[in-house]
Amino acid sequence: MMNKKILTATAALAAASAFGFVTWNGSEGVYKIDTELDSANGNGGYWFTYGDDADGGASKIEWPVEPGNEYADDAMDPIIDYCGGVCGGVCGTFSLNKGTLTYEPFVGIGFNLAGVPEGSTAADQADASAMGGVCITYTVDVAASFEMGLGDAGDAEIGYDNPAASLAKATSAKTVDLEWSTFKKAGWSSGKIAGVEAAKKLAALKFKIQAKDGTTGGFNIMSVGAYQGGCGNGGDGIAAKAMQSSLKAQLSGRTLSFGKSVAKAEIVNLQGQVVMAASSVKTMDLSKLQAGVYMVRAMGLSQQIMLK
Repeated sequence: MMNKKILTATAALAAASAFGFVTWNGSEGVYKIDTELDSANGNGGYWFTYGDDADGGASKIEWPVEPGNEYADDAMDPIIDYCGGVCGGVCGTFSLNKGTLTYEPFVGIGFNLAGVPEGSTAADQADASAMGGVCITYTVDVAASFEMGLGDAGDAEIGYDNPAASLAKATSAKTVDLEWSTFKKAGWSSGKIAGVEAAKKLAALKFKIQAKDGTTGGFNIMSVGAYQGGCGNGGDGIAAKAMQSSLKAQLSGRTLSFGKSVAKAEIVNLQGQVVMAASSVKTMDLSKLQAGVYMVRAMGLSQQIMLK
């Protein structure tokens, strides 16, 4: 496993942008994102989660396997290993619970660019202007956003009105390139900062899901890198195959349709188990499956669906 990760990390250098940010592809089994902005501590580039609990919300993310490694209970290594084999990335399900919030509930997952100094809980800022922006390949069952974090003090200074770019709902793998100029503040605070200026003191990039109370669904971050860094084109991973495939699955009630006959189709639960399979079909009847999030695999397609 160790040799595989070293080899895949080395191979990934081919996907590095001119800036140096090595495009991370979840299917390659690499835990740390090489931002080229890491501080001396070397702890930047690791995925972390966050949510609305500090203000009274009760939203949560459920992972397909338990997080944690020998160094940290919240390490995402097992999730990357699992999702890399099933759907290629960091995958999970979310449920939004407003609790006592006065605004819409949210959850998110992100990574620090430079890391956190030893003995501190506040992430360092870095000048990421040369990145030009960011690319991402993802799926998500509701509209989401990519948000720029400026660290605890920086976020407070702008009233937590962080510059963000919208990400459309995507039930199959979608790749977008976002220049820093497309990141805008929502406008509820008086602090004046937008993407280009924020990039000069960037601490973190965050994939944020914020919607109405009671909203549930799934998400998968398959690749992330600098602007035009080649997201969605990494190796032989499922994410790349999904991008190359013209096949799409459409769910109507409990009937899954492919639009054309597929030689083989599988329905996989979040434990990685194939719960249904069929050959030479255009449609599949999923009425016997329990409600929940599943992956559809067929002819290079890897698509997340949610049965209600």
